[in-house]
Amino acid sequence: MENICAALEPLFPCREGAIKTLGELIGDSREDYPSALYLFGHSGTGKTALTRTFLRECSRQQGVRIAQLNAIECYTTKIMLENMLDTLAPRQCTEESVRADNMLEFVEQLRRWHDQGGRSQSFLIAVDNAERLRDMDANVLPVLLRLQQLTSLNLCVILLSQIPFEKFYNKTGLTEVISLHLAQYNKAETQRILGSDFFQVRGHLLEQFSKDVQRLAICKAALTEDFYSNYLNLFLSVFYKACRDVPELQLTARKCFSIYLEPVLDGTVESTDVSRLWRHIAGPLRSALTQIYMRTEKPPEEQKGSAPIEDQSVRKLAQSLELPYYAKYLLIAAFLASHNSANQDKRLFVKHHGKQRKRMQTVNARAKTTEKMSTTLGPKSFTIDRLLAIFYAILEEKVGLTCNLLSQISTLVHLKLLSFVSGEQNIMDGSARLQCTVGLEFVLHIGKVVGFNVRQYLCDFM
Repeated sequence: MENICAALEPLFPCREGAIKTLGELIGDSREDYPSALYLFGHSGTGKTALTRTFLRECSRQQGVRIAQLNAIECYTTKIMLENMLDTLAPRQCTEESVRADNMLEFVEQLRRWHDQGGRSQSFLIAVDNAERLRDMDANVLPVLLRLQQLTSLNLCVILLSQIPFEKFYNKTGLTEVISLHLAQYNKAETQRILGSDFFQVRGHLLEQFSKDVQRLAICKAALTEDFYSNYLNLFLSVFYKACRDVPELQLTARKCFSIYLEPVLDGTVESTDVSRLWRHIAGPLRSALTQIYMRTEKPPEEQKGSAPIEDQSVRKLAQSLELPYYAKYLLIAAFLASHNSANQDKRLFVKHHGKQRKRMQTVNARAKTTEKMSTTLGPKSFTIDRLLAIFYAILEEKVGLTCNLLSQISTLVHLKLLSFVSGEQNIMDGSARLQCTVGLEFVLHIGKVVGFNVRQYLCDFM
């Protein structure tokens, strides 16, 4: 167990507690495994990567037979069972012995392996996106949770999901399992994880400037761990509230770092002048924030007299996004809720809101600069009640509040166009808060598709 934990801890910083717990439960194949484990947490918290690496180390160091499945790929019971048998089967097994049309045949086949001398062998089965098991045959999930008891094998089933196990309960009930929650990383942990990429980023940049002697020398002198840590601190001050998906943050941080390094390589800014570096990178970071889940890149050079290629890619993505008609209006309403103050909703969306007396103090307060515009500062959170109120205010036709309409909010969250800030499990009571993750250009193109003027309802342009 100690060897497995020691191998994993450098690969997964800030997950030492989860690794130790897994090591105590299934780290020693000579001891009896628990019948089932349930790992849950938000996307980007390392569930799949940690489990996959842990199982690989168990197989390499202890000879444990492992099976790793994705319930989305194994969309029928037969496909899932045959994939399990094919992965777990001994080498001498024939093709007929890895066939199973239902759970009964699957359990019987595992029992035969036990009778044929598999008593000393240990098995680990990991099923990702386990919430999809609820849509399969009614006996699949109960049998998987009791598979050790039914087969008499030293076997553990590990289920991975983003929802708590209480969401799996049905009328007949389920066997209790050991649950392990992988919480989202806090800001300090996120910075530590992103900082672990320093040597990889530095090596890539040194290789990139290998033919430019002057830039190579400046890069070697300026690119230190403190310099990269300062950059990550600035980066997370913009991105952490909007996105906590570590793989997405890693990808975006690497893209933006070359822009942060440009004035240092040109000799116009010292590497220790953090304030000037912040003024240089603030605009690009806020621009990247609006496209964090969209794979659009800005090329180094753009043709004169034509629209920026980045804008063209955003427009192409917006036009090709096949959303339902009302989902497009929900996305527009979410953007307006994220970038307008709640106390301005009555003035923006109610026709007869009364006269508003103008004072010089109010006029001066509304004098916007680029740095103070809401569309530049980033999205703010809003409630679902406010989202629906804006949706009905901007939609000309009358639509009832149906399950189909509410499900389209979930679709936007699944597509990463909206993200939960808090209360993800409390959607129905109104305490959940979301924010819009797309930028102004994207929403403007969506508005053109449905014939809606987005700028008319933004405080920044009034």
